[in-house]
Amino acid sequence: MSAEEANPELTTTLHLGLRSVVGDSPSSALTQFTNEASDEVAQIISQTLAGDGRSAMVFIHRGPSKGARFLIPSGGVTIGRAPESEIFLDDITVSRKHAIIRKVGASFTFADQGSLNGSYINNEPAKEVPLKNGDEIQIGKFHLLYLGAVIQGEN
Repeated sequence: MSAEEANPELTTTLHLGLRSVVGDSPSSALTQFTNEASDEVAQIISQTLAGDGRSAMVFIHRGPSKGARFLIPSGGVTIGRAPESEIFLDDITVSRKHAIIRKVGASFTFADQGSLNGSYINNEPAKEVPLKNGDEIQIGKFHLLYLGAVIQGEN
């Protein structure tokens, strides 16, 4: 048995290529997404933006599972291919423990957890980045749109 056959957990780095971010800026991406949303989703977006800042949300707006949405509580969420991830992205382009989003101070921060294929925020490689409304998070084939409450003096 070869070494590759003995270890079925081997993965390789895949070059997925970057696509243009929706809109010209994070705020225009959020506006475009809201304008194209169903009434139900538009209401959820409005409620999230008007919230108290203790939670946020991401929507998968491109790629597999398009339309899925995930609440991000103040305790944060794990993102990955591991079934125990709070945001489970079932694709080989996603590492088992790919990233986390957690509340740091008054805002939420995205942190890559040493993933094999990396993470991108608005097409820029990201290790740890404070998130702004409309930021596009790319994890493998998944493109997630971030939104959180607009607190006075932010965004």
